[in-house]
Amino acid sequence: MPRDTLRPLWQQDLLVAVLALLALIAWDASGADLWAVRQVGSAEGFAWREHWLTSQVLHQGGRAAGWAVFGVLLIGIWKPLPFARPLPRAARVWWVGATLAAVALIPLLKARSLSSCPWDLAEFGGSAQYVSHWLRGVADGGPGRCFPSGHASAAFAFLSGWFALRVHAPRAARWWLLGVLLAGLLFGGAQMLRGAHYPSHTAWTGWICFVLCAGLSQFVPALRARPNGGTLAA
Repeated sequence: MPRDTLRPLWQQDLLVAVLALLALIAWDASGADLWAVRQVGSAEGFAWREHWLTSQVLHQGGRAAGWAVFGVLLIGIWKPLPFARPLPRAARVWWVGATLAAVALIPLLKARSLSSCPWDLAEFGGSAQYVSHWLRGVADGGPGRCFPSGHASAAFAFLSGWFALRVHAPRAARWWLLGVLLAGLLFGGAQMLRGAHYPSHTAWTGWICFVLCAGLSQFVPALRARPNGGTLAA
């Protein structure tokens, strides 16, 4: 496939990634993370930390729902859902693999993070002091391993579906993307209410998953070919 047929989608992905990165940098620079968690936390901690809705339904239930959707995608390699039938099998296999890659990458990044969760801060009853996750190598006095948000990846890992569907089933791709973004915001919001993550932790998880899936999509011609055998030039 000629390389110039890949440029329009590649450029579109790059533009989204760069604009989102600039927005994330601006958010981090504003100090809005700490302001946001102060709206839901106090010296006694976070009232929603163990609430059944945030802890059981949206946290534990959200994780279970993510694996259930992954199971459907795995079965879909051989028996796809109706909206995914236009996809060649190579695209469906990529969909599963890219989702797994995103799920695996976020915990690897968390394991190396020195940033602690909001509920670990001294002002919320813990022992840590707030330190921006941009300050590499600077510990905050807490347990760390909180950046980026692992729970948000239970939704944002499925951004892979946007890349898998957008050429062969564009209408389904748009609905899939909307569903993933809403689920990611819901999971992230629940974790902020619990004191488990700052808003930026959720946003960075979404950005990382998007960039990873966009990069991986460049290596699969089936994600760039029209159903009639042509190539996507625009």
